[in-house]
Amino acid sequence: MAHNLHHLISCITLLFLLLLVPSNSENTTTIITKPQPFGNFKHLEGCKKGETLAGVSELKQYLNKFGYLNYRSSKGHYNDEFNDFLEAAMKTYQANYNLNVTGTLDSETISMMAMPRCGVPDIINGTNTMRNNKKRHHQHPKKLHTVSHYTFFDGSPRWPVGKTSLTYWFDSTTPSNAKPAFVRSFDKWASVTQYFTFSETQDSGSSDIKIGFARGDHGDGYPFDGPGGILAHGFRPTIGKLHCDAEELWSVGGLDPNYFDLETVVLHETGHLLGLGHSEGKNDLMYAYIPPGVAKDIQDDDLQGIKALYNI
Repeated sequence: MAHNLHHLISCITLLFLLLLVPSNSENTTTIITKPQPFGNFKHLEGCKKGETLAGVSELKQYLNKFGYLNYRSSKGHYNDEFNDFLEAAMKTYQANYNLNVTGTLDSETISMMAMPRCGVPDIINGTNTMRNNKKRHHQHPKKLHTVSHYTFFDGSPRWPVGKTSLTYWFDSTTPSNAKPAFVRSFDKWASVTQYFTFSETQDSGSSDIKIGFARGDHGDGYPFDGPGGILAHGFRPTIGKLHCDAEELWSVGGLDPNYFDLETVVLHETGHLLGLGHSEGKNDLMYAYIPPGVAKDIQDDDLQGIKALYNI
């Protein structure tokens, strides 16, 4: 009898302990444990022109996604040969992000490519938006030149003169608890520019900015890729679309090392909505990459870019 009772108690204790162990459900899995959406290029470290190695095709797809290659289709292009075009694309990428420009896939470049980022390409229609309009200015006649990192989209599109009051509309995919992050982001841009104002509208047809959360291919030509890859994208003026990846782990109103700060990402994408391209300055809001658990605000370089674009 005592033996049976002891056995029953042991079974109940074991069951209780098992219930305490987190499952591998979607609610408990963080972005750290998920595979890299951009692929794992670690095994390609040191790969260079003239070599053929399994996985180079994925590297080509990555660089093509962000404009460094100009492959309209996969036919004959996404092979594993490290050719002249790939070397040139690598050098441009490395130059844009102030890496050692070698054209070789080194460890520093691999680490950069693995980071989550904005989905807006760095090169659009063959124009390197990160290099097309660098500005130099004097801080003082006797001091060295400094370089402004802000850039614009090709052709410097902007909202028309006099169009300073922009309306935004949330589609049904936007969680209600996410909306305050968008409102705060728009208010910040309004405050620092003293030029734009933003207000919500319920009329989707007349709205200047349309906001939504989406998964995978959502019909705008820039598909999302699941947790930890492309976080969001904002379209240039006057297209006015702002989409966030619904599969990311977002935080609103607080920082968590495993979650992306929604307000920071929306601030960045609003910069695109106003006409800013990507910056090469790591501290700038318009820098393309953002890790989880990090918050940023509008920096002086970002503000100077808006002032230059709109002659404020």
